[in-house]
Amino acid sequence: MFNKLRDIICEYVEVDKDAITGDSRFVEDLGFTSYDFMSMVGELEDTFDVEVEEREVADIVTVGEAVRYIESLQD
Repeated sequence: MFNKLRDIICEYVEVDKDAITGDSRFVEDLGFTSYDFMSMVGELEDTFDVEVEEREVADIVTVGEAVRYIESLQD
């Protein structure tokens, strides 16, 4: 899942895929705007067949947190 998420991230921001780690922060490290982030969330819902709660996703700061959140929705 982490590798697929890195591929999706690279569709939204100009960043080297190999530079993305679990500790990478979407806004501060990867340069996401709130619009980019919410657009990506919509793609994540489609890709991983999950339904994201906007209130919960607002608390996600790092790539690792996003992976854990998506995995929790798939369980």
